[in-house]
Amino acid sequence: MLYVLFCEDKPDSEALRLANREAHLAYVGDHSITVKLAGPMLSDDGEHMIGSMFIVEANSVAEVSALNAADPYTLAGLFETVAIHPFRQTIPTEPVL
Repeated sequence: MLYVLFCEDKPDSEALRLANREAHLAYVGDHSITVKLAGPMLSDDGEHMIGSMFIVEANSVAEVSALNAADPYTLAGLFETVAIHPFRQTIPTEPVL
C-alpha cells in the first residue's frame, strides 16, 4: 500500500535542515525500494525548504513510522509535525509510482 509521509519543519530551522541534508539524502537513497517519490516542500516564494513529503510503499503505518524515526532529519529534531496517511492514486488512472 502507498502512504503519504508529510513532515513540516520547525520554524527557522533551515540551517538544521542543511546541516543534515547529506545524511538524509543518503538514508533515503538507501531505501529507494520503499520510497517512491520524495522531496522538500518550499516556502511560498519557492526560496526556502520548509518540510519534506514522501510517497512510500509499505505494509503498514508502523513501517512508515519506523522509516521516519531513523531518518537523520528526525534524529536531528528538524520536524515540528509529522503525518502519515494511506494514499490511493486515482489520477492518472495508470500507476506512475
